[in-house]
Amino acid sequence: MKIKKKVQAGTLQSSDLMVFLEPAETLTVTIESTVLKQFGGLIRAKVDEVLAKHGVEAGEVRITDRGALDYAIEARLETALMRAEG
Repeated sequence: MKIKKKVQAGTLQSSDLMVFLEPAETLTVTIESTVLKQFGGLIRAKVDEVLAKHGVEAGEVRITDRGALDYAIEARLETALMRAEG
């Protein structure tokens, strides 16, 4: 899957997250989170899992997390990916 346009999905409310995607030549993932110290590894693992599932090899992925659970991370990222595909 290729990220074709700049998109976003989600909110910045408590227990949610915002996902920002942009086209790029390489894949970069940036995560900001209120719970990064405790759960940063788990958040990154879920993001990597969803990106791999959709075959994303290039793009800029920025996530601003406010304590979202794993199913919310997956849902928001998949929504953004669908929007970015065109």
